[in-house]
Amino acid sequence: MSDKKFQHQLELILRGTVEVIQFDELKDKLTTSLKENRPLRIKAGFDPTAPDLHLGHTVLIQKLKHFQDLGHDVIFLIGDFTGMIGDPTGVSETRVALTKEQVLDNAKTYEKQIFKTLDPQKTRIEFNSRWMSEMHAEDMVQLCSHYSVARMLERDDFANRYREQKPISVHEFLYPLVQGYDSVALKADVELGGTDQKFNLLVGRDLQRDYGQKPQTVITMPLLEGTDGVRKMSKSFGNYIALEDKPGDMYGKIMSISDTLMRRYYELLTTEDLSIIAAQHPMEAKKALAERIVFQYHGEAGAEQAKADFQQRFQSKDFPDEPDAHVVLTSLDVDSADAPGLGVVDVLMRTGLLPSKAEARRLLAQNAIQLDGQKLTDPNGHIAFEVHRQYHMKIGKRKFALLEFKKD
Repeated sequence: MSDKKFQHQLELILRGTVEVIQFDELKDKLTTSLKENRPLRIKAGFDPTAPDLHLGHTVLIQKLKHFQDLGHDVIFLIGDFTGMIGDPTGVSETRVALTKEQVLDNAKTYEKQIFKTLDPQKTRIEFNSRWMSEMHAEDMVQLCSHYSVARMLERDDFANRYREQKPISVHEFLYPLVQGYDSVALKADVELGGTDQKFNLLVGRDLQRDYGQKPQTVITMPLLEGTDGVRKMSKSFGNYIALEDKPGDMYGKIMSISDTLMRRYYELLTTEDLSIIAAQHPMEAKKALAERIVFQYHGEAGAEQAKADFQQRFQSKDFPDEPDAHVVLTSLDVDSADAPGLGVVDVLMRTGLLPSKAEARRLLAQNAIQLDGQKLTDPNGHIAFEVHRQYHMKIGKRKFALLEFKKD
């Protein structure tokens, strides 16, 4: 076994990781794998609780790709059974359970999206309903006997809810047990997960020991910040970049992130040499990142068009010929036909370019809204319209709307 080959594997596997439990175990497993030419089984689970994935999810998918490129066996586990339970991690109340139909509909999109990164010929897709649906009641009782309520309450989220006398449903205790049992069923050598999943991942190690298996090594990855650079990427925060976003939207969102966050995206979403990226001008590095990611999910034509659109719309500083929205207001839409006007937040919502009024107010507070080149900052502000005049509105760094009022 070559020390150089071992070191290469270790360096790529550790790139961007937060914690390895246990590091010595990982080194032993890699050593044995290389010596015996036996690939390791690498598992990562995803509950199909929503129909689309975003770049935050791809941190784990990219790490699976690292293992795959090193010759290991990658298992992409779709938690169709656990998805019906609902992950209690980080929530302050019981999640609303999804139906089997909802979970399966969402799962269909996952298989298509992950193969933008992973090699479909080398990726094993599994559904945890395959073994969980075959479990009899006595099997589930036996599984539950491996963990105590006291240990479950060691979880911060459960402990906080118990202390605050908020309800904890019994079925929520099943979630970490089932996730842990997935590792038993798959005989996983390594499991990947976000830092928020650490408790669940460790349950897998415990159950593997109880079932006579060698415990998996746990590798935790950071939660990727969204476009705001503060909160984790999430649809609920409106700071996400979906894999199904249009090429131009994806490119523009990446170009809107900070230079610091850009370097983090490079580390977690690519295999680029970070020393080379650090030596580049930030704007050029960001363009290359945007082009690379759009190319990955939309191909060469999508990346080229997105790049050209961005240059035309943003670098020229001109209002685009084809704005993202064209809003035509009539007398029925405004406060008064004689003195037509509308609240700025209501105008923003009419464009259809923002997910909520809260997001509109946030952008106003950040001086990120312009009307005919003038910044709008007052969420209680009012826009007065003249008949048949067109108004150019810029929303954030990458969206444009054409507004006009037409009298009936």
